Amino acid sequence: MDKSILKAAAAKFGTPCFLFDEEALARRMREAKAIVGDSVHLCYSIKANPFLIPAMSRLVELLEVCSPGELIICEDLGVDPATILFSGVNKTREDILHAIDAGVRRFTAESPLHIRLLDECARERGLVLPTILRLTAGSQFGMDESDLREAIEHRDALTGLDIEGIHYFAGTQRKRLDHQRKELCKLCALMDSLKADYGFETRRLEYGPGLYFPYFAHEDFTDTLAPLRELAPDLQAVAARTELTVEMGRFFASECGSYLTTVIDTKVNCGCGYAILDGGIHHVNYLGGNMGMRTPVIDHLPGPAHDGEEAMDWALCGSLCTTADVLVRAISMNGLAQGDVLAFRNIGAYSVTEGPALFLSRRMPRIVLRGEDGSLRVARDFIESAKLNQTGASI
Repeated sequence: MDKSILKAAAAKFGTPCFLFDEEALARRMREAKAIVGDSVHLCYSIKANPFLIPAMSRLVELLEVCSPGELIICEDLGVDPATILFSGVNKTREDILHAIDAGVRRFTAESPLHIRLLDECARERGLVLPTILRLTAGSQFGMDESDLREAIEHRDALTGLDIEGIHYFAGTQRKRLDHQRKELCKLCALMDSLKADYGFETRRLEYGPGLYFPYFAHEDFTDTLAPLRELAPDLQAVAARTELTVEMGRFFASECGSYLTTVIDTKVNCGCGYAILDGGIHHVNYLGGNMGMRTPVIDHLPGPAHDGEEAMDWALCGSLCTTADVLVRAISMNGLAQGDVLAFRNIGAYSVTEGPALFLSRRMPRIVLRGEDGSLRVARDFIESAKLNQTGASI
């Protein structure tokens, strides 16, 4: 989106506001699909940005849901349950039955408890559920290889489950592709071992490579899909062995979003320029922001009071009563003034849901979507969080 679109959106819809570009998202996903080819499937992890579900449901083969609430969102939007993978580290019996009754038929198991609950719920409903076992990468997620092997060795006793394969995700924002290549080799070796030891054929591998996306002004934005291009031959080699789905959220969605916030006040304290914004860290949460020490890509959209003064350094601070609410420690801007709008770029993933939105009972941002036809529409209006932060509150 060029500056004219951002400025028009701010004028029409007000600030603070998230603006997500479905046209840019579709373009990125089409290019990503062309890079990996037809043998590799794509999955969008909706925790990155649930407001992109309608667009993403047309662009990827699978949507990963990690909570009952995310499933409800998909139900309310009419998402085809056949395209949902129900994942997440905390699954209860009630969650599983809800998903089954909603038509979901693909599940991950992250522990021996999950295996038992999925099996019991499937048999109770008279079903056999396709299930993949999540292998831990050394965190609280997934299960140890010994537990995974135990389940596969005794899979015939799990009459409610069809164990199809493996789920693996180690982390996000990983620059060195040698880590992903080592993981793929490790997973292929495990598949060979499972076949040799138990006669188990791994029919599906769900893999999250956690590819790096640049956020900050000093980084290279020439080709933000470059990591996927480099890893594509390795992914295609694995896809020749088993059905491979590549699952990502941040890498797919970051580029399509902007956050619009207005300069409410400017002042100079002890020789330092401060701009107070109507947003803050409760809305903007770039991974690795380090208390504003790293500068994201920001477009300055001057308002009527802009006077064209010489550039000076500004600390961009939000509306929260905490010294932590610093978006950028120092950025040079020309004639920054009250009423100017700042557009924080590459904010299509996580910030919309990840920040401490209820802190100080500030108004939650409006969410606007730009369609593939260029039209703008409100996906969620402003929400007064004060209604949530009081005794007797109900939704």
